[in-house]
Amino acid sequence: MRDLPRVAVVIVTYNSADVLSGCLASLVEGSDGVELSAVVVADNASRDDSAQIAAREGADVVRLGRNAGYAAAINAGVASLDLAELDAVYVLNPDCRLPPKSIATLAPALRRPGVGIAVPRMVNPDGSLQPSLRRMPTVGRAVIEAIIGGNRAGRIGRLGELITDPRAYEQAGPVAWATGAAMLISVPAIRAVGPWDESFLLYSEETEYALRAADLGWSLWYEPDALIEHIGGDSGVNPTLAALLLVNKVKLFRRRRGPLAGAAYYLAVLLGESVRAVAGRKVSQKSVVWLLRPSRRWTTLPT
Repeated sequence: MRDLPRVAVVIVTYNSADVLSGCLASLVEGSDGVELSAVVVADNASRDDSAQIAAREGADVVRLGRNAGYAAAINAGVASLDLAELDAVYVLNPDCRLPPKSIATLAPALRRPGVGIAVPRMVNPDGSLQPSLRRMPTVGRAVIEAIIGGNRAGRIGRLGELITDPRAYEQAGPVAWATGAAMLISVPAIRAVGPWDESFLLYSEETEYALRAADLGWSLWYEPDALIEHIGGDSGVNPTLAALLLVNKVKLFRRRRGPLAGAAYYLAVLLGESVRAVAGRKVSQKSVVWLLRPSRRWTTLPT
């Protein structure tokens, strides 16, 4: 009989006290069917009780001492683990909730040849689908999204980067990348791909990691039978976070595709946000301001 998969969980926190307890509590039933070897909470100098809650709930706490970003916290959490004793590491946001046997349902995907990352079907607290899968970013998709909007483009064939058609979430299979709120990564992939890119303070780090893994032959697999509830962030309503999301997308595209394609992608994204800014969308107004900043400032968090 095959031994249970040995899995460690790394949760990144930053002022996450209001959601962390629920995440940690859900690991009890969510890890049924696997050997939960360790739970690490990597804390980005939270000003609330996140670290204290994690310690009280029995998690190993790694304190970064500053808000170093999502990628840096993941790296610190993974570095605290003995990978030789593990099969996989589950990277989680603290606002995730795991249904019973969630990890055990997801883990078999990593036994598929070439699969290094597996992601679950993500749902909102009311049980509705939360679109989490993405296609490869291209200039053409950025142009289409600028014209008709990302959600609409995602429902029409393969036009959009964000996959919004609910039918696409019924089928298991490989995807280009996915939301980084819940990613189960095999230890061989972790060793091959290396650390997450800490030049992205927040957003696009999961894209960069998944695409870099694919460059090395490790695919990302979506498993709809594995569920996870994600309360969700506020990048859609917080102008600063929404702006950071966009500029990091442009930064990553330029880095991977070069200055010419990067400039075209930047102009397409700027066009789309400008149209929405003129229509009165405050989030887009902030995004336009950030997109017009010099790129050397895109890794900071301006006020």
